[in-house]
Amino acid sequence: MYWDTIDLADVQELLKSPIHEFRLVGLLILVKKFSQSNQKEIYNFYLKNTQYINNWDLVDLSCHHIVGEYLLDKPREVLYKLAQSPSLWDRRISVISTFNFIVNHDFVDSLKIAKILLNDKHDLIHKAVGWMLREIGKRDLPTLINFLDEYTLKMPRTTLRYAIEKLPESQHQYYLKLK
Repeated sequence: MYWDTIDLADVQELLKSPIHEFRLVGLLILVKKFSQSNQKEIYNFYLKNTQYINNWDLVDLSCHHIVGEYLLDKPREVLYKLAQSPSLWDRRISVISTFNFIVNHDFVDSLKIAKILLNDKHDLIHKAVGWMLREIGKRDLPTLINFLDEYTLKMPRTTLRYAIEKLPESQHQYYLKLK
């Protein structure tokens, strides 16, 4: 297909563009290239260019397809470094990348990163953490409930609201009233 003819230098130009849609196209090309070529090269390229992945949709549409997919069977220390980054977008990449793990019923890193990010000041991180917690709950409700029982009083209200969105009404109300 067309993206096969685009090399990483061309993608780099798209990512450096001040035009949001150009960066988005560059990232979507990377996602396609990742599934069909040297995954390690695409993964490394992605991480070297996170300064251009600077909007919530750019993160959400790309990181779990590249970073999360690549790290499924590898050490995940890079996610903890990203979670500690001063960059909002690096922190969001750290938690959203774990979506691939969640889909594969591996919740350990998602929960650890959620704990790291519980005190984050930015609403976009609160939403991302809550979203990943909700995804865990869709697959393993007791794991979500255990996390909520321990951390509800420590988490931002936005995180809680996202996390409990799919709970039965009685549980939903219970956790809201705790806050």
